[in-house]
Amino acid sequence: MTRSWWTPARADIALAALALIVNLVAAAANTKSGDNALFPAGAAMTAVGSGALAFRRRHPVIVLVVTLLVSVAYYPMGFPDGPLAFVFIIALYTAAVRCRLYVPLSAAAAINAGFVIVNLARGATGQEDADMVMGAESVAGLTFWLLLVTALGQYVRNRRAALAAAEQRALEAERSREQEARRRATEERLRIARELHDILAHQISLINVQAGAALHRRDDPAKAYAALEAIKHASKDTLQELRGVLGVLRQVDGGDEAGPPVAPAPSLARVGELLAQTSAAGLPVTLVGEVPAGPLPAPVDLAGYRIVQEALTNAVRHARASKATVEISSTADAVVVQIDDDGTGPADPAALESGNGLRGIRERAATVGGEVTAGPGPAGGFRVRARLPLRRPAGQMEESA
Repeated sequence: MTRSWWTPARADIALAALALIVNLVAAAANTKSGDNALFPAGAAMTAVGSGALAFRRRHPVIVLVVTLLVSVAYYPMGFPDGPLAFVFIIALYTAAVRCRLYVPLSAAAAINAGFVIVNLARGATGQEDADMVMGAESVAGLTFWLLLVTALGQYVRNRRAALAAAEQRALEAERSREQEARRRATEERLRIARELHDILAHQISLINVQAGAALHRRDDPAKAYAALEAIKHASKDTLQELRGVLGVLRQVDGGDEAGPPVAPAPSLARVGELLAQTSAAGLPVTLVGEVPAGPLPAPVDLAGYRIVQEALTNAVRHARASKATVEISSTADAVVVQIDDDGTGPADPAALESGNGLRGIRERAATVGGEVTAGPGPAGGFRVRARLPLRRPAGQMEESA
């Protein structure tokens, strides 16, 4: 028999057939003088009681009622003694497993009452069959076994419910882990996309400006070579930062074999190098204020650096600025970076929101719970100001957790 063929329904049919055969054979073997004939009434009752077991899983209450009535009627009617009571025991156990506790308890009380009432009625009519009258001791024994079967069924019911609840919790936990993994993967893709955009947009913009300067200074070899030198340094920095990003990915995929990133992590402590590169590209940048002396939270440090980098990239590419100022200040609870240029800025204010530059700046600030304002400066040009809290707001901390 294969598992797919041996279903619970077929198992119940086999149990019903086995119960019928055992009851008929046992009753026939135990026939005594004075017993009523087993056939046809006794055999019919046995067939009804045993056959009901074929439906015990689908209709446990109906099967319990049928086997109860058959058991109460069969024995007092004087048919040959047999194990027909076990049919009721099986039905009682099934009801205890599949139904609430009051169902098997009601059946146990009913069969006790039924046997007592029937036997008392037989005694009141003057019938001499003393074996048919159940004493208090017999009733107590019957009650004990019925309650024992009920308790066993309820234990199995509770055990199955606990296992089902545990499986459901495991499924929900697995589903939550998968959702969390997908969320983290999405966040990591966005983070890498921002990193690549910031690295490539800034450095390639500088390379493009220096290449144009080299072309225009072909008649001045010294300045042309200086521009080419700046291109060399910018491209080298670009490759180093790209190796750093790719090194992180290799560490995730291959453990520690990839080794540490080849370039130090960008931070506000390295903003001087960033301003020097931008100045070498033809946009003089002045630093106002000082980077906080104490160590900053790594996300805030990186976000501040990238915001300055992206703002200067926009000034080089779009603003046609001749100079820029980067101001860094800090308080007890936040770091503020402000970038001003004297360029013209976009003619259409809606263009500010259409590109990836300012959107990336806002996303950078949002990752640490900060805020950004961007627009025309008070003295002309364009201003980007970002306030980055040193501690993420409680709501965002709970959300990220």
